[in-house]
Order: sequence, then C-alpha cells, then structure tokens
Amino acid sequence: VQLQASGGGLVQAGGSLTLSCAASGRTSNNYVMAWFRQAPGKEREFVARIDWNSDNIYYLDSMKGRFTISRENAKNTVTLQMNSLKPEDTAVYYCAADKNYAGLRSLYTYWGQGTQVTVSS
Repeated sequence: VQLQASGGGLVQAGGSLTLSCAASGRTSNNYVMAWFRQAPGKEREFVARIDWNSDNIYYLDSMKGRFTISRENAKNTVTLQMNSLKPEDTAVYYCAADKNYAGLRSLYTYWGQGTQVTVSS
C-alpha cells in the first residue's frame, strides 16, 4: 500500500485546512487509516483514526470537536478536516494504514510522506 498525503499549507489561527491521503497498491479498503503529526523537536503524535467501514473513529482529546476524519473507500481516500486551527497544530502531518493495528502508537505498517501544516498566530 502506498500513501500520498496532500493539502497542507500556511493558514492563520482560527482557519481551516483539509488534508487528503490517497492510497494505492493493494486495496486499502479494509485497512485502518490514521493521521499522525510531528512538530519540530517533538515525537510523532497520534491525531485520529478510522476503521475500514467508518464505524469506529477515535480522536486525541485535543482534536475532538475541531478535527474530523472521514474516508471514501470507493476513491481510496481518507480526509482530515481541520477547523479552528491553533499555532500549536503546526506540524508535519502523516497518514498511516494497517490491516490489524488500530492503536495510538506509531506502529502502523504503511506511511505517507507527510504534508506540512503551519498555523500562524
């Protein structure tokens, strides 16, 4: 499975961005998909994950109410809608996939290359 993340950019605090992750290769429709982020000098941090049929969605507490993860299996895409962005949301955002693992650690098998999100104050 190959993952390609896109949609990052520069936005002012309070603004919104939509990140997309396109999957290719082996069908990823039955994979758990997740978003992580890594700020400079910090460890990679879990953001959200969604299971294959969108029945089980989980967010890190600090993202609840601001971020929304969704997927469209017919298009092999996962989207992260980010609203009310804060300067502390500045990071490189990565999408990840795994057939079995659905936890909060960076143990997913497949990773995208990352897309930079910068939120100015």
